[in-house]
Amino acid sequence: MKHLNSAWQQTAGTIEITLDGRPVKIPAGRSSLNSIRSHLDTLALARQRVLSVLLVDGQPADLALSLAGGITFHHVEAESIALDSLPLLLLATAQKQAERICQTTETALTLVLINRAAVARELWWDLARQLKEPVLTLSLMPENICKLCGDTDFAQLRKWQLEQIATIVREVDSVCDFEDTLKISDALEKRVLPWLQQLSEQICLWRESMLAGLCLASSPA
Repeated sequence: MKHLNSAWQQTAGTIEITLDGRPVKIPAGRSSLNSIRSHLDTLALARQRVLSVLLVDGQPADLALSLAGGITFHHVEAESIALDSLPLLLLATAQKQAERICQTTETALTLVLINRAAVARELWWDLARQLKEPVLTLSLMPENICKLCGDTDFAQLRKWQLEQIATIVREVDSVCDFEDTLKISDALEKRVLPWLQQLSEQICLWRESMLAGLCLASSPA
């Protein structure tokens, strides 16, 4: 999917902006996408809600990343959710993070092969820094809400996940010492990528379980 956080710029003419389907008027001087997003954030918070979706000319922007200037845009559509639904947003965010890092890993498989060992190591260390992101996002989940995902002990699970990340990082680091980019690529494919794919699948199952639990809880007796 095209990444839309690289560059945006307002052009002459009217920019159509909506929040939860309603037109929004932006204060004078708010011409950049970052300023528009900030205003939409404020409007949502005033209603005890948080932004969950931001579409720019129909394309989704990653709310976890900064939005810079540079490319023309004409339509901004935002959606918000109630604070009670925040755990679902956390799960969706963690899943997007895991999927993004999966894509980065898949790209790195080739990049480390066509570069020198020193460059390959830098690519790996940048990737290693990102591995903890979805786990840290999951750590924000309220324990009482986690019970809707089943009998999973999230505190213990997060501890195991962090330990797994540390083990994987140490293993790939040791491979980097051999100056063999083929071995680095192989480690990414056989150790890093499967773990990320499994994490993404698990988060998806948790989200489905939570949705089912919330539907059941809201059903009339």
